[in-house]
Amino acid sequence: MNNSNKKRGNGAGPSNGSRADRPGTAREAALDVLVRTEQDRSYSNLLLHQTIQKYRLDKSDAALATEIVYGTIQRLNTIDYFLEKFVAKGMAKLQPWVRSLLRLSFYQMYYLDRIPDHAIVNEAVNLAKKKGHQGISGMVNGVLRNVIRQKDTLQIPDNLPAAERISLVHSHPQWLVSRWLRQLGEAMTEQICEANNMPPRVSIRANTMKLGRNELVELLQQADLQAEPSDLAPAGVIVKGAGNMALTPWFAEGLFSIQDESSMLVAEAVDPQPGEKVLDCCAAPGGKTMHMAEKMKDNGQVWACDVHEHKAKLIQEQANRLGLKSVKTLTADARTLTERFEEESFDRILLDAPCSGLGVIRRKPDMKWSKLEQELDDICVIQRELLNEVHKLLRPGGILVYSTCTIEHNENEGMVQAFLRDHPEFEWADEQEPIQIYPYEHQSDGFFIAKLRKRAFSGEL
Repeated sequence: MNNSNKKRGNGAGPSNGSRADRPGTAREAALDVLVRTEQDRSYSNLLLHQTIQKYRLDKSDAALATEIVYGTIQRLNTIDYFLEKFVAKGMAKLQPWVRSLLRLSFYQMYYLDRIPDHAIVNEAVNLAKKKGHQGISGMVNGVLRNVIRQKDTLQIPDNLPAAERISLVHSHPQWLVSRWLRQLGEAMTEQICEANNMPPRVSIRANTMKLGRNELVELLQQADLQAEPSDLAPAGVIVKGAGNMALTPWFAEGLFSIQDESSMLVAEAVDPQPGEKVLDCCAAPGGKTMHMAEKMKDNGQVWACDVHEHKAKLIQEQANRLGLKSVKTLTADARTLTERFEEESFDRILLDAPCSGLGVIRRKPDMKWSKLEQELDDICVIQRELLNEVHKLLRPGGILVYSTCTIEHNENEGMVQAFLRDHPEFEWADEQEPIQIYPYEHQSDGFFIAKLRKRAFSGEL
């Protein structure tokens, strides 16, 4: 077995306590989510939250279901590669629920410790009997017992071509691995894919309108939580083993926001000053908007625009929770903002552009299987249109920050360089090179941040 891929499990089975009144077990809930994710192309994180509530799982069972769902999706092609040799007719011919049942069972056997193989098989067979006929349960039993017998021999061959080897060892689609190999080389590609399978850290951003970062760290430590300042983000705090920080009273009181460290660097780059008028073009869910308002001491205007009305409401709710009065929301396609505002009327503009999202795969593992290569070209068209419109709203001497949560050259530096060629009135601000963060560098999301300045007058050209 590939022990380098092993994770700590969440226990050998259900936790203590009566479950007679519950719709099903943790594994049954996980199976429900996996089937619906595959069939409906639904987002696993949303489905999982709904399903945990529907099944009324306690904390330990919810943790097990979460581990199984995310782990199975994360390792999907590797699991199928190994299972294929045990399923006579092939994985593709199986009913979706049977395929998902085998996958989640294999995931537990191969990647998790402390869950006995016999317990995994028994639960899988019971689920198969509950959902199908005896022939299916017999097939599931046979496949999984064969896996147990041969588990220690299941290895990815070392002599595969780089794209195929990395794709299977680190569970990424081969087209994506091939693309990164061309752009970044083998060593970086392998580091990125490996990092994408590591669990994300929990990071929060201190609301400096209410308390400083060190004060927040001290507050959390006094409550016996593991908290330490981020090495990457000036307002960031890393929290370990605390569960969902959004459920704490401190979050409700507006003492902090939940945000990745890389994402916190965007507002730092914008560096808005008190009294300025700032535009956040594609603002949802609002983390960067709030960070900018906090940096401005809530003095000035931060216009938060999003194309979806319900997201604009969420942004306003965040502002209310944090006690920020300078945030103003607007529902509109950012490509039409020149119809809403006068040209050259903003001091600073943030375009956190819609992107492929390939820097946040560790948070959204189903993305790598649902994404198509053609979509990467399509999104560049939208990014270009946005840049070509929103820059008109920036005053001479003002700052435009373009950011994405991807690591794709065409969406990042390639996009900005093309914009600079077409718009000589813009230049790199403070001679600052763009920031490209890769997922393996700081245990944070992959992010790109470019800071541009609009020349103060035509004589600078």
